[in-house]
Amino acid sequence: MGSETKSQDLPLSGVARDGWSTDTEATATCFCGAVQIVFPTEAPGLVNTFVCNCFDCRKVTASMFASNFTVDSSYIKHLRGQDNLTRWGQDKTPTSGTEMSNFFCKTCGTLMYRRSALTPHQSFMRIGTVDDFKLHETKLRPQTEIFTDSRVSWWHGVDGASKFSGPFKKANM
Repeated sequence: MGSETKSQDLPLSGVARDGWSTDTEATATCFCGAVQIVFPTEAPGLVNTFVCNCFDCRKVTASMFASNFTVDSSYIKHLRGQDNLTRWGQDKTPTSGTEMSNFFCKTCGTLMYRRSALTPHQSFMRIGTVDDFKLHETKLRPQTEIFTDSRVSWWHGVDGASKFSGPFKKANM
């Protein structure tokens, strides 16, 4: 059996105290704890890790960029709160011209994942929702940075990450 990190080993972040990780999967929890998801931390379920500097990510995160990871949606398991997610989407601002849907916790507003009509089989999750902070520095450390042409001048991006001025190239999707 692989190593496991239990909730008492994780930093206090948000209200829920039952997050965990193993060698192959981990939990992501909203701030209030109403929604908790299990996701893979290895391929084939974990597709990629990236930072996005696009204007939509700025707005939806209320920050200057979003730190994300892509998961094959068939690998996501909702431990609790799937009925506590609300969906909102639009197709006016994504560069693809297709709808991007956002799935938020109805209680605290945490954005748990996004799904694009362009790649409906994938979920774009936020690294900050992951309960095991060690994964932020290891398996989920962004390997790619996209929309660098939209990056704010005071931030110089992710050291060592592949950089793209626009969206991912098709091969990375």
